Amino acid sequence: MLNKKKYRIILCGGGTGGHIFPMLSIADEIKKQNIDSKVLFIGSKDRMEMDIIPKYNYKVIGLWISGIKRVPYINNIIGMGLPFLFKNISLPIKIMHSIIKSIFILLKFKPDAVIGFGGYSSGPILLSSNFLGYKTFIQEQNSFPGYTNRILSNKVNFIFVAFDNMNRYIKGKNILNLGNPVRKIISNLPSSKKKASKYFNLDNSKKTVLVIGGSLGAKTINESILTNLSLIKESSFQLIWQTGNGYYNKIESDNLETSNIKILPFIERMDLAYSMADIIISRAGAISISELCIVGKPLILIPSPNVADDHQTKNATNILNNKGCILVKDKDAKNQLMKEVVDLLNNDKKINEIKKNLKKLSKPNATFNIVNELFKLL
Repeated sequence: MLNKKKYRIILCGGGTGGHIFPMLSIADEIKKQNIDSKVLFIGSKDRMEMDIIPKYNYKVIGLWISGIKRVPYINNIIGMGLPFLFKNISLPIKIMHSIIKSIFILLKFKPDAVIGFGGYSSGPILLSSNFLGYKTFIQEQNSFPGYTNRILSNKVNFIFVAFDNMNRYIKGKNILNLGNPVRKIISNLPSSKKKASKYFNLDNSKKTVLVIGGSLGAKTINESILTNLSLIKESSFQLIWQTGNGYYNKIESDNLETSNIKILPFIERMDLAYSMADIIISRAGAISISELCIVGKPLILIPSPNVADDHQTKNATNILNNKGCILVKDKDAKNQLMKEVVDLLNNDKKINEIKKNLKKLSKPNATFNIVNELFKLL
């Protein structure tokens, strides 16, 4: 049933696709349930959301804001503390500038709700909204909340999460696990491999391994494939390999593609790739995991160690504890990854167990449920 009241809603956050695409999914669902509602995005003026969001016909306003540059190793705090102090020296000015700009945005737009999706650009607008008495919400994608969301969790009215037991990390009383918003195409994958095999020019009868390191690629995953290339070429399975734009030119220039290895910088038709796959190798970003649970194909997760608070390892461990994946540490991937692939392809019992457990973890209606709950709360 369509909601009749017209709402004005601000969605804030960004910095990575893991924040941006859930915002876009929620925006689309808001418009679907209530076409007359107004949606405004707030991001950081020098991050990727400023390019991506307008392509989906939404307005986005950028704040002059950046995150805290942290000293990477505590043992080097004396040697590295001073450079990091200089990198953070403009941060208080940026925060005050962004808060003042946020107040003007709020007074002009007069939102019924402000929803933060994480990333430092959501901080000033949520703080300002709270100060001015607007209703505030958080949608936390990860099993371990980001820094901004942890700080703001006890100030907002309601928090949507995607993992159980999140009250261990966030202080808000009103917490509801409805899952992560995912792209529409994920819930309606083609059941047949025929179209997918034609699209990728691969053999419909062979088992297929899909390798996705993210749109930018993943150095360790690419190196793991390169290390085991001769084994893959001689194997009975085939590979769809998304290298990422940053790695593709070098890999492609070596003419590594064969009849059973399809190499792409970025996969436009991810629905067909998921449909074709028998096993999926992936990083462990929260949105990727939410999609992969819905897809329900056997997973080998290689968490990136180069993310804030090591949240990808926490995400992957949550899935592992529910027997929904095989976890390979980044440092072990070169030696261990292909062994795990071959073992899994030959273990039908393990494949069926992972599929069954992933389906239990999936929340295909998360986007609808979050917006529906939001409208109820308003």
